[in-house]
Amino acid sequence: MRHRKSGKKMGRPTAQRKALYRSLMIAIIEHRGITTTDAKARAVQPEVEKLISLGRFDTPHNRRMALSKLHSKIAMNLLFQVAPAYAERPGGYTRIVKMGFRKGDAAEMARIELV
Repeated sequence: MRHRKSGKKMGRPTAQRKALYRSLMIAIIEHRGITTTDAKARAVQPEVEKLISLGRFDTPHNRRMALSKLHSKIAMNLLFQVAPAYAERPGGYTRIVKMGFRKGDAAEMARIELV
């Protein structure tokens, strides 16, 4: 039974799904936003929100936690430069804007960006 299991499977094994989320999180932090499918944007949004919550306060523990999620020191350092701007904000650090449908396969596209 799948009772109380949160998150989407995205049609991938666990390792591939984690790698996908990691690469999306790194791209969002580096570029302040990306265009991807709506399902991927909605799946990665809570993960990005948690990372930004970590990055609001620069402590060694928070840096280690962020590095364990991102696996990229460059992205981690960038996170701790960007996130203090959200120190007074009580959540809602990202927004998802629908962009229409992709031409090739009609997948619904969305832009996820930092507010």
